[in-house]
Amino acid sequence: MANPLTTRERSHLKARAHALEPRVHVGGAGVTDAFVAEVDRALTAHELIKVKVASDDRAARVAMGDEIAARTDAAVVHRVGKVLILWRAREEPPASE
Repeated sequence: MANPLTTRERSHLKARAHALEPRVHVGGAGVTDAFVAEVDRALTAHELIKVKVASDDRAARVAMGDEIAARTDAAVVHRVGKVLILWRAREEPPASE
């Protein structure tokens, strides 16, 4: 998802995310398939989540955030220190017949 958010949308999502606690934590193993699956489940359930990245290296945190966003088709709303805010529009449920 290539930065689909306008400034107004980004500001609104940042405000919504303010009270949230990180749902998922990147550990020493880094961005694994299991981790990506967990982020995907959290985004499906909540649409807007915080992810805590355990790396002290800023460039590594940015790279991990970009990789997570790309692999989950999410948008990076904001980065603050070791916390990453991700958003992915909730898929509409199929129409009942």
